[in-house]
Amino acid sequence: MNIKDSWLKKGYVDEKVPTNIDIKKEILRLKEEKDAIIMAHFYQTNDIQDIADFVGDSLALAQEAAKTDAKIIVLAGVHFMGETAKILSPDKLVLVPDLNAGCSLADSCPPEEFKAFVERYKDHTVLTYVNTTAKIKALSDIVVTSTNAKTIVDSLPKEEKIIFGPDRNLGNYLNSITGREMVLWDGACHVHEKFSVEKIVALKKEHPEALVLAHPECKKPLLLLADYVGSTAALLKYSTTSEAKEFIVATESGIIHQMQKQSPDKLFIPAPPNDSTCACNDCEYMKLNSLEKLYNALKYEWPSIDVDENIRTEAVKPINKMLDISKKAGL
Repeated sequence: MNIKDSWLKKGYVDEKVPTNIDIKKEILRLKEEKDAIIMAHFYQTNDIQDIADFVGDSLALAQEAAKTDAKIIVLAGVHFMGETAKILSPDKLVLVPDLNAGCSLADSCPPEEFKAFVERYKDHTVLTYVNTTAKIKALSDIVVTSTNAKTIVDSLPKEEKIIFGPDRNLGNYLNSITGREMVLWDGACHVHEKFSVEKIVALKKEHPEALVLAHPECKKPLLLLADYVGSTAALLKYSTTSEAKEFIVATESGIIHQMQKQSPDKLFIPAPPNDSTCACNDCEYMKLNSLEKLYNALKYEWPSIDVDENIRTEAVKPINKMLDISKKAGL
């Protein structure tokens, strides 16, 4: 097996980065040389967030991908995010440092099974969360993010029948705050499913002034306990503008880096999962990316994301609907 075949099998460029270089400077040099933009999700490691041109949640990454003039998009996130960037920018080279960076929520919604599910509800509008594959987006009428989901649901007539997938927790939360009765696909995110309500209650006893911030992908008991529920970007904004000085953060711990940067005088405590050996809750897929893999991806312009053109032309329609509604709503 030659080196290229090894890379293909592993899903990333498995070449050791020289120890005598300043990897951050070299990444910036390659970025300028190749007219690339580095986009990182809030859940990436601190060093990747700090070197990125743009850090944001799924909606912000989609918006940035749609407007960038760069020839190469390096998407430091997970696979479906790279697909979304490629759907919106088919003529650009889209790189994800490690193709193994998948998503448990996206994996919980196999395309063939979801297609059969949709066909059982032919008179329903299909809303899908952005945390899905390109094939699922191609089966959708509108894509949503946790930032704009309520706005998009509210934009539809009250009598309109809706399918929502794949996150059952987000779907249940949306039903509760919109008064809808959307038909839900039974999927979930392994990170947000694992938070321990009991441990968070214990943390509240230790930090009685702390506010609990929770992502709507969390289970209902935790959402009922939370002082504020919102998307990753919304949680960040709330933590910045709130007068509170302590927060227990129930979402992937990567967001705490940005919270701490914007509010260095405040205390941010990661909400613990059920696993008693861990104090925080990380996404193993998000954390597969590294500066070394990012450097190699830029150097060799691989691994790249490809989306079948027939799927892309269908998948771009619900994403554009999402972006249009979001723009009109000022999101």
